[in-house]
Amino acid sequence: MDRWTEIELFVQTAELGSLSRAAAAVGLSNAAASRHLASLEARLGAQLVQRNTRRMALTEMGESYYARCKTILADLRDADATVNATSLDPMGTLRVTASLSFAMQHIAPLLRAYTERYPKVTVHLEAANRYLDLIDNNIDVAIRTREYENDSGITIRSLAETRRILAASPGYLDRRGAPRTVEELSSHDLLLYTYSRNPDELAFRRGEEQRSIKVKGLLESNDGQVLRAAALDGLGILVQPKYILYDDIVAGRLVPVLDDWDLPRLRINIAFQSRRHMSAKVRTFIDFLVAHFERMDYERKWTSVDAVASGADSVAQRGGAPS
Repeated sequence: MDRWTEIELFVQTAELGSLSRAAAAVGLSNAAASRHLASLEARLGAQLVQRNTRRMALTEMGESYYARCKTILADLRDADATVNATSLDPMGTLRVTASLSFAMQHIAPLLRAYTERYPKVTVHLEAANRYLDLIDNNIDVAIRTREYENDSGITIRSLAETRRILAASPGYLDRRGAPRTVEELSSHDLLLYTYSRNPDELAFRRGEEQRSIKVKGLLESNDGQVLRAAALDGLGILVQPKYILYDDIVAGRLVPVLDDWDLPRLRINIAFQSRRHMSAKVRTFIDFLVAHFERMDYERKWTSVDAVASGADSVAQRGGAPS
């Protein structure tokens, strides 16, 4: 029989002085309660309750066992209450992981507002340009740009889609000109991200047209912020997701090139352990992040072709010569 039910029934019997009232309190029939109490005494090898036709009383052994059991049940109820509170009221340490670029540009700026709303939550943000195992690293929420997780216990929620684009600084385009065709990229200095799926090849699509070219970078790095800094300094043309470059493009610090061609897009996902029994800290953070992205209309901004002039047109307007 269920040991915890036996103990709870015994404690209720001791406190109510009646097995029938204890049975009602626990939700058992009188017959089931009698079996539970008998099972408890048989398991312990001791009589806990003295029974007669008029009343029930604890034996000396029963009094001692009652005192211990009452404390144990109180501790168990406290533990249950703590877990229930945590599931309803966000609290504790929330461990989040994302690439350095995403962490810098799209998580860190939200943390003040999130922690002001949920002051009992402490955020640990693990910036890593590789996919950390959620269970091994005790991660609550991960931002990924892959379509699936190897572990079926991991749930994925879509956050946004983003284009991958080529862009360069106005200074570089003034100096070198902008490529007018995909093939002209071979004569340019490229800044390449080594963790992309095929870093040595760029696969372009424009309507029904497709082009695939082998590339070699003047600079290769496993971090998008390194490449962004080099591009802003005029070192070359970088290939990065638009969520990293959008603000630079809007401000004119970087100019898209060959923007009428599409590279394979990325789907930004939120990965977390199973939805079942999700803690409040995880649920509120995911909802907070999704709501922010919808409010900022990021997917539309990151998938649209820029209204600003293309790199070639910008160079022409400034009198530069294409390479």
